[in-house]
Amino acid sequence: MSERRSDNAGAGTGRTLLLFALVAVLIVGTGFVQSWNTALVILNMGLVSAIMALGVNMQWGFAGLFNVGVMGFVALGGLAAVLVSMPPVGEAWAAGGPRLIGALLVGAGVIALAVFLYKRMQPGQLRAFTVFAVVVVGFFVYRGLFDPAKEAVESVNPAATGYLGGLGLPIVLAWPVGGLLAAGAAWVIGKVALGLRSDYLAIATLGIAEIVIAILKNEDWLSRGVKNVIGLPRPVPYEVDLQQDPAFVERVTNLGLDPVTASSITVKLGYSAFFTVVLILILIAAQLALNSPWGRMMRAIRDNETAAEAMGKDVTGRHLQVFILGSALLGLAGAMMTTLDGQLTPASYQPLRFTFLIWVMVIVGGSGNNLGAVLGGFLVWWLWVQVEPIGQGVMTLLTSGLAEDSPVREHLMGSVAHMRLLTMGVIMLVMLRFAPRGLLPER
Repeated sequence: MSERRSDNAGAGTGRTLLLFALVAVLIVGTGFVQSWNTALVILNMGLVSAIMALGVNMQWGFAGLFNVGVMGFVALGGLAAVLVSMPPVGEAWAAGGPRLIGALLVGAGVIALAVFLYKRMQPGQLRAFTVFAVVVVGFFVYRGLFDPAKEAVESVNPAATGYLGGLGLPIVLAWPVGGLLAAGAAWVIGKVALGLRSDYLAIATLGIAEIVIAILKNEDWLSRGVKNVIGLPRPVPYEVDLQQDPAFVERVTNLGLDPVTASSITVKLGYSAFFTVVLILILIAAQLALNSPWGRMMRAIRDNETAAEAMGKDVTGRHLQVFILGSALLGLAGAMMTTLDGQLTPASYQPLRFTFLIWVMVIVGGSGNNLGAVLGGFLVWWLWVQVEPIGQGVMTLLTSGLAEDSPVREHLMGSVAHMRLLTMGVIMLVMLRFAPRGLLPER
């Protein structure tokens, strides 16, 4: 029996190394065939996507929790990058900042008071009327304080600012803050939905995600809404600064490299170094957690909640715990992605990219396997980026014998833009049919 386990472990390790080597070949091959800038863009977003996939895998693979609000938690991480790193807008704070913060505190106090009364008062009509009255009166008081302060802040140079700004701290500090914001939202959702049926969690996460995006798009005082926040600080140098550095220019010129291209590659390599360190630390922690008594308990709860509860395990409490941890990783990855983009664009937070695609990564890589989630993050993101240019080449080859104005050629070339969706759907179907446990299934 021990020899059989040893053989299985060896085979699993060999398969893991082979698949990761294949992904490395795809990324390096992109550098040789297209450009190293493109390859590094794929690598950096692959690193961020792997962290997102680890967060979803922790929720689904460890505990069987169905989170379809990935987009919302990622967006909270992006918001953290603005709130932490952007400099405060002094004029906006002078115009209505303290009043706006005071209004938010009043709103939070109204909610806290309503919850307190609901828990302390005896059930009945008096409790219902009192809580209702507190909420209604508190709402009008809150809006009476909030609306004038909001208008005053958003009227301060709306073309360039029109918001309060942030704390002006290094943007790397925004990464853990993004995790904390997402964890806080997960705690609220979990306290409401985790004690109910599993489909309630899916509904709650989807609803919260849409609420978060709606707030980011409409509350200009917070993050400029759809006007976007650009020019976020960087943890790495700017390309133009490297190009104006005589020592850097001389060094890359001696190597036979173009300073413009070399500066771009250097910056992307800097991001790669930061993101790789974060991913390795998270992966080590996730592996230790998976192989610990806590991890075995989570999988036991996932496989049979009734039996685990009969053994005295707090199923709801453990679900809340792992849901918060997974959401924190999503928020952390969201802050890292916004740092990489250098801007916060709320309109770009689409469910297709930040929910469906991350779920494809987890399913393709192997649910319940941390290395599988990382593999899926890199592989699926490479496919997401490369499918369209590959499809363009394939369609060009297939239609090379047709006339330029051929309706068939125009139709086939016009369908290239939809290759991504088609490919992701086909991959899902093939994986679910032939490898339902993923490329690296859970042992």
